[in-house]
Amino acid sequence: MIFEQLGTYGHEQVVFCHNQDVGLKAIIAIHNTVLGPALGGTRMWPYKTEQDALDDVLRLSRGMTYKNAVAGLNLGGGKAVIIGDPATDKSEALFRAFGQFVDSQGGRYITAEDVGIDVNDMEYVYRETQFVTGVHQVHGGSGDPSPFTAYGSLQGLMATLNKKFGDEEVGKYSYAVQGLGHVGMEFAKLLKERGAKLFVTDINKALVERAVSELGAEAVGLDEIYDVDADVYSPCALGGTINEDTLPRLKAKVICGAANNQLANNAIGDEVAKRGILYAPDYAVNAGGVMNISLEIDGYNRERAMRMMRTIYHNLTRIFEISERDGIPTYQAADRLAEERIETIGRLKLPMGRSTPRFQGRVRGL
Repeated sequence: MIFEQLGTYGHEQVVFCHNQDVGLKAIIAIHNTVLGPALGGTRMWPYKTEQDALDDVLRLSRGMTYKNAVAGLNLGGGKAVIIGDPATDKSEALFRAFGQFVDSQGGRYITAEDVGIDVNDMEYVYRETQFVTGVHQVHGGSGDPSPFTAYGSLQGLMATLNKKFGDEEVGKYSYAVQGLGHVGMEFAKLLKERGAKLFVTDINKALVERAVSELGAEAVGLDEIYDVDADVYSPCALGGTINEDTLPRLKAKVICGAANNQLANNAIGDEVAKRGILYAPDYAVNAGGVMNISLEIDGYNRERAMRMMRTIYHNLTRIFEISERDGIPTYQAADRLAEERIETIGRLKLPMGRSTPRFQGRVRGL
């Protein structure tokens, strides 16, 4: 079963990490290293089953390959998940044990923070391995990548608004923001600064109350977010929220948010296009964080990071052009852009006279 999954989705390596003494159960998935070492965050989540954790890390690591490729980075795709409740199961020993497993890969996998993880957790990982990004600035890092992910998502949003409505005036439109975690709250702040009308929801009621009081947002229920009469649906929580049940309820003309793996499967992506909704491919939109932390590898420079994130606008514009040119949904256009870059640059890295095997395409809905 596991090897069938790896073969189907093109993964190079999966590492199961276990340290009973500290309660560590983790999985590192390296999807593709054609462009460079696999960079991708570590997620901590109380998965119901180990199979759920494996499915998630395989899906997320594959997404990182495409994200890094479209972002123009010389990095491959990987991801890690730690099975546990981030509210109760964190410890220094757990993260240091995880850091030892990361270090054992010798640089094939470079980690960072993701859902359930913060910069302080990364500091513990950093004590055991140099192959970590998103640490405090005192160590040459850039800190929490969330503001950069949000800023990059704003660039993607402006490109998408321009394509759909012919202007980039964020404040003219209304937004149904699902998820107010590190990235979602930062994204909501950027929208509010530009005068946008916000509808928000989150499983954490305190975050919703904060958005209402500080940003003037209107709170809606977890399930009601799909029924809001907003111009843009902005998923900023976990993946798969655009599915057979929710898509018919959406009134938005645009889908653009910071969450990973927003589409439940390919069929949903096709249906989004048929309904005339412009979908901004998730991994192209939310690449700001990985762009930012990628600079830590060679020496961090904030000004350069901000310049890089502005290229997200142009990446989205290119994706929309490919979609129109080839008559395909935008999610396929993004995949095509990524696969072409991986295949082209992969050839450059091979010795003269050798050919690279054709890159194995993406399959959604793992």
